[in-house]
Amino acid sequence: MRFKLDARRMMCPMPVIKTQNRIKELAVGDILEVVCTDTGALSDIPVWARIHGHEIVETEKKEGEVIIAVRVKS
Repeated sequence: MRFKLDARRMMCPMPVIKTQNRIKELAVGDILEVVCTDTGALSDIPVWARIHGHEIVETEKKEGEVIIAVRVKS
């Protein structure tokens, strides 16, 4: 399944923390789409995902927002 997390107007480290907390509630194979306004999340969330064994499916930057899709792997 695909889920969405609104992390707009949150500064580092909150997008990563919110992503981590939401991923814990999901099943392996689910995708979490994180929407942020903190451009640092473009590097922070992929690093966190790699460390914890998750996969970045896509990243996009548009209209002042960053969208990162993370597939739950473990």
